[in-house]
Amino acid sequence: MVDTLKMEGYGAKAACEVVGVSRSWYYMSKKPKEAASANKDDKELIEQIKAIKLAHPFWGYRRVRAWLKYREHINVNEKRVYRIMKENDLSVERPANRAKRTPQKSKPRADRPRQFWGIDMTKFMTTIGWVYMVIVLDWYTKKIVGWDISLRSKNVDWKRALDMAVNGEFTDGTRGKGLKLISDNGSQPTSTSFMRDMKTLDIEQIFTSYNNPKGNADTERMMRTIKEEVIWLYEFNGVEDS
Repeated sequence: MVDTLKMEGYGAKAACEVVGVSRSWYYMSKKPKEAASANKDDKELIEQIKAIKLAHPFWGYRRVRAWLKYREHINVNEKRVYRIMKENDLSVERPANRAKRTPQKSKPRADRPRQFWGIDMTKFMTTIGWVYMVIVLDWYTKKIVGWDISLRSKNVDWKRALDMAVNGEFTDGTRGKGLKLISDNGSQPTSTSFMRDMKTLDIEQIFTSYNNPKGNADTERMMRTIKEEVIWLYEFNGVEDS
């Protein structure tokens, strides 16, 4: 009856007075229906989140919510996704302990494409043994501009990845363009031949300091994404299959 009066233009207070019930009783009587509706919606959302986590097991609630909103066009807020994932053991566990590091200077920030590139290498196991992958990342566009996969990890493999990047992004050469290449202090980027080639190409090398987690952070984050989305989810037979 109260709902009928509200549809006719009465406010909740006036409608309750006409019927002779308190507003607290009226609102309490509606909660079971609202809770049942919410539970039904949650069940549907749980199944959708489980399907996403099956394909992307390393995603946290922010990326799951972004996929739901922008790919599946489901308007849901982060708090709800976080609650559902936590209640259903779908969250990503964070490391309990972190190494203590000496504070370092902040990392460079790119404000245009082809200004800062990062280069890094990772390895992963295949049925024939270890395979090494080198990527070159544009820090502004977050585009992988060069890469190389091989059965070894030598400076020539790093050069091939960089050659791909230079040939694809600088058709008229790199000299005078102010390109900077960020890497760690590994044997490949610090080798004499690699550094000589960088000088010839007029590419300034920036080496990250030891024990500095932010030094080549953008490139290392891309490596992590590749591992989570591809490498750790599939089994490869060798270089050609990679």
